Amino acid sequence: MLTLRADAPRATRLVTSLLPSLDHPRIVRLGSRAAVRRAAGTLDAIIVATSEDAGERVFDELPEPDRWRDLRLRSPVRAGDVRTTTLANERQTLAALGFLRAKASAFETATLAGRLLKEAAARKPATLGIFAPGGGAQAAGILDALLQAALAHAFPLPSFRTAPRRGERLRSIAIPAGPALDVRYASAASRGNNLARWLTALPPNKLDATAYRRLIASMARERGIGMRWLDEQALRRLGANAFLAVSAGNAQRTAGIAHLRYRPRARSAARSPAVALVGKGILFDTGGTNLKAHRAMLDMHTDMAGSAVALASLFALAELRAPFAADAWLAITENRTGPQAYRPQDIVQAANGVTIQVVHTDAEGRMVLADTLALAGRTQPRLILDFATLTGAAVYALTERMSAVFTNRPALEEPLAAAGRLSGERVWRFPLDADYDSDLDSKVADVLQCAVEGKGDHILAARFLSRFVPKDVAWAHIDLASAMRSGGLGHINTDVTGFGVRYALELLLRQKALGTAGAAA
Repeated sequence: MLTLRADAPRATRLVTSLLPSLDHPRIVRLGSRAAVRRAAGTLDAIIVATSEDAGERVFDELPEPDRWRDLRLRSPVRAGDVRTTTLANERQTLAALGFLRAKASAFETATLAGRLLKEAAARKPATLGIFAPGGGAQAAGILDALLQAALAHAFPLPSFRTAPRRGERLRSIAIPAGPALDVRYASAASRGNNLARWLTALPPNKLDATAYRRLIASMARERGIGMRWLDEQALRRLGANAFLAVSAGNAQRTAGIAHLRYRPRARSAARSPAVALVGKGILFDTGGTNLKAHRAMLDMHTDMAGSAVALASLFALAELRAPFAADAWLAITENRTGPQAYRPQDIVQAANGVTIQVVHTDAEGRMVLADTLALAGRTQPRLILDFATLTGAAVYALTERMSAVFTNRPALEEPLAAAGRLSGERVWRFPLDADYDSDLDSKVADVLQCAVEGKGDHILAARFLSRFVPKDVAWAHIDLASAMRSGGLGHINTDVTGFGVRYALELLLRQKALGTAGAAA
């Protein structure tokens, strides 16, 4: 566990200043049409989404139903349309109405929810109502998307302005009592996404390795989650030389791997986790000896997004009291250049004994993940799930709208794809065939770190990582092409998306991937 030195008060203040408030606005259930109509006069904005082919009767359950019907009849309806008006109450409540096609995907639903929240945000609402008239499974899905969009909107990302912008904060969200909405699940998923976005957005001089270690320790202690920190000395004893090659260029010896353990109370004695969540935590990536150009380096404080997703997913599982044991392994370092930085043509040996011929020092993510996967594999989980902003090739292949997924178990392919479809965090599966290994043949080591040419680098990176996963452990690798997207993605309206937390929860809790992984392994 974390031990604070004589500067403990200062360290505590630093941790406190960087910790986000993950408190949500109050969620109020409205139990009847009369309650809905009474509440309308207290709301600054109401957002509504429904199917494009829904009849006019669906608006009967809303306040001032004729107002909504007139809004619908303003012009022919098309899926994706968003229309606004104001209600005829003293508050002049903003009314925003959006339309979906009858069989809209979770991603389409989330995207419309994000657009509706943008409309409402202009009013800076303190009180908000969200509705999905019509009933049925689609209405429940719409309401879930609207709620998560509202909770994301209500969460401010880090700001270090000397004079912070003042504005009305969203204090309460009113929702109807009807649709089968799992508010507890939606709240945990949103808190996880907000935490991942917050950590990823922190500047590199604020979230350095020491601050990150202290933040993780503080948050883990608050949640009753065990943590140990493997510093460079411990990693040297473990033979984690691939990680240490990357961290050698750092000015301070503060890098390390954080290992967190969640155990449900009923099974607290479980030694092996059911799932190990592994995250790449490169706090700033200069490219190392193969230095990046200015534009390519500018946002490299976000290269730790994978660790933020793994950490936030573990905390969300704990909040939901998942019935299985789970670990998180976070590889935390910078990739700096300097006299001690590792170089092309270095030969290093990873923790599992595999020797690596270094080709390009900007392929540092696969180096730190190699040892982290090997160490996580020693605990014999049923499934290892790793998250990393690993390759530009995944972005070139998919843009930032989807992320790439790979697995060593064919039985996991459908659950992995379904988790993307149903969470709205879409993934596309790429091949992991063994013949790609010929592109990583080395004349002097067991494997090349990467190919000299960049073609198919996302596939070759996954093949490289597979060398460090025990053969008897099921594994999936998510290359987070969607971690950053200008203007946001789905219901998230910030460039930092937090992509991966909803996906992990859907995969593990609803798609029951652990059962599939256990059978497949």
